[in-house]
Amino acid sequence: MSTRIQLTAALPDAYRTLLTLHQGVEKAAADAGLDQRLIELVKIRASQLNGCAYCVDLHARDARRLGETERRIFLLSTWWETDLYTEQERAALALTEAMTRLSERQDVPDDVYERALAVFTEAQYVAVAWAATVINAFNRLGVTSHKPLPRNPA
Repeated sequence: MSTRIQLTAALPDAYRTLLTLHQGVEKAAADAGLDQRLIELVKIRASQLNGCAYCVDLHARDARRLGETERRIFLLSTWWETDLYTEQERAALALTEAMTRLSERQDVPDDVYERALAVFTEAQYVAVAWAATVINAFNRLGVTSHKPLPRNPA
């Protein structure tokens, strides 16, 4: 893999702004009563779809630190084929996939939207949608930059 300009380092003020946005979304998710593990699943799934190895690695490790099981992380790419995920998680993952694949559909289907509203409060729905939006931004920077994995992950 070729070495590329690291976009986050090349424009640190913009990156700090994105980090501040990320922190605001994390706070909104916590304030809305969402389990942080659900938010990590959103981040992993979007990163899988976008092919961002750096973010898949980072958020899988973060999810494990929060108590997420390896089995659920390993099966996340086929979440709809298992009964390992709660209705909230399933709704969040469906929303994340629809939002991540906007170029294919140009919309979030009504059934995905309605499924999310059936299991989330408005504040929770907003936090999940923003979490998907922010991780997609990070993924685009990581994939474009070929962001390298850490040598010694914690």
